[in-house]
Amino acid sequence: MTLNAAAQAALDEIVARDDPSILGIVLTGSAARGIPTEHSDVDVFVVLTDDAAEGRTTSHSAAIDEIPQTLADLEDVPLWGGDEYGYRWGYCYTTLLRDETGGRIREALRRMESHTPAEARRMLLHGDQLDGYVNMAYRALKSDRDGRRLESRLDAAESVHWWLDVVFTLEGRVRPYNKYLAWALREHPLSVPEWSAERLLPQVEAVLDGAADAVRAAYAVVERECLAWDERHGGHDLHELIEGWGDELALLRGG
Repeated sequence: MTLNAAAQAALDEIVARDDPSILGIVLTGSAARGIPTEHSDVDVFVVLTDDAAEGRTTSHSAAIDEIPQTLADLEDVPLWGGDEYGYRWGYCYTTLLRDETGGRIREALRRMESHTPAEARRMLLHGDQLDGYVNMAYRALKSDRDGRRLESRLDAAESVHWWLDVVFTLEGRVRPYNKYLAWALREHPLSVPEWSAERLLPQVEAVLDGAADAVRAAYAVVERECLAWDERHGGHDLHELIEGWGDELALLRGG
């Protein structure tokens, strides 16, 4: 973590405050993940008692932004489909600088980073992640087959959003914001070899370019890992959803 002098001084002052209403300090954003630029904001979550947090809003300065939180808010993990879920990555892989709660803040942050199998199943099935991905990959390959190059590229590019959702959900992980994708893959590798930074990132670029072979290769790994996920978690829901595509699977499988 490398901050400019003003930001570092402001951060040190916040961490050192002798204030019993402060329960913890959490550095987030690019600074917490060791990749700040000269344009990066420096953001800290200041975890406060309920009384101290009431009526407080984010405090902005030229050096640092202080974002007030309560411990209850931090422990109330936002779930897929809720209004706050889109902010969940902001709590993942942060830097805990102060914790006066006996470890509760650390545990809350750890919980933010992963999905339970029940959460993952709901996201993949009821959140339509898996079906949405299969649909967009199929559309891309259908347009490619029919000679509609532009349409194929557009659908392939749109499939990437769904594809990455499925990849991270199958791994029980929260999908990072796009700016952190390469960082997350390198610093917190996924377990599937094809989803390493060295292999997945070039494949993402190939799919964005509309390469039909790359779309099929991406789908093949997803199908395989969905079957493995079913086996690990006792069930066949993902397999049934895929097989429900019937004859259209031939196009995805290269038949």
